[in-house]
Amino acid sequence: MHQETLEPLVPNCYYHIYNRGNNRENIFIEPRNYDYFLQLWARYVSPIADTYAYALMRNHFHFLVKMKQPNPPDFYFSDKHPVVSIPNRSPRPVRCILSQQFANCFNAYAKSINKAYNRTGSLFQERFRRKCVDRGIMLQELVFYIHGNPQKHGFVNDYKKYEHTSFHSMLRDVPTKLTRQEVLEWFGGRDNFLHYHEQYRDTVLERQAFLEHENDD
Repeated sequence: MHQETLEPLVPNCYYHIYNRGNNRENIFIEPRNYDYFLQLWARYVSPIADTYAYALMRNHFHFLVKMKQPNPPDFYFSDKHPVVSIPNRSPRPVRCILSQQFANCFNAYAKSINKAYNRTGSLFQERFRRKCVDRGIMLQELVFYIHGNPQKHGFVNDYKKYEHTSFHSMLRDVPTKLTRQEVLEWFGGRDNFLHYHEQYRDTVLERQAFLEHENDD
């Protein structure tokens, strides 16, 4: 069977990161699982990527992230490929290090779920998916698409009622690990952020061809 070639993760680029449970199995069993997943995300992914939006659903998840630019002395660049220097290890391409951090996060979560619920085997479907996102209107649409995904899949009849997305965090003044201010600036402020979400509720959810590969959500 042909194995899809995944896009490399490149510093300073935006990506739509998503995946689902193996055989569409649930990856979040009870409420505490969502919080634990975000804790692992903060541990493994936050050091190498800024997070702009997310949605966690029973059997899949979506994130919008921007890969961070590595800085010396931990990283250095060759003429052809950025590489990372790790004590007592051979240099590796930065794209491999970035991808490995995501894999470490998902593997740590899968191990905890297998242990907690006495299950075996893969929790997630193969390698996590990633799709490079251009700046501009596409970022706005993707933010809403992620927030509206629970409604799209019928988990709720109104995306605002769903708890496990970044939507409500965008509207609060409490500290957050999300890159909240930049997201609000994309929309021209909080009021426009809300207006956009309501205006495009019934249209953006259907415009998914450029947001995900067919049948991958």
